[in-house]
Amino acid sequence: MTMYHDYRHMSLTHVSKANFKARALEIFRRVQETGEPVLITDRGRPVLRLEPYFGEDDAVLVSLRGSVLSYQKPTEPVGEDAWEALA
Repeated sequence: MTMYHDYRHMSLTHVSKANFKARALEIFRRVQETGEPVLITDRGRPVLRLEPYFGEDDAVLVSLRGSVLSYQKPTEPVGEDAWEALA
């Protein structure tokens, strides 16, 4: 495999179709673990780009991650004075 730069100036691993066919599971695992895309080529021409899937649900969760600062007593009722929207 060879490292190149794609149009977005991010390094991409290039893999030939023959090499991809022989090592597909290994390449899948590496993309999943590292998050780095792989460009699959046919006779030196790019034909496919393999990258991890981040669905819409993942994007929402990622944007919310870390937004709860503390939640001391989740089973106790919340009084009206605790709601900022009602103030």
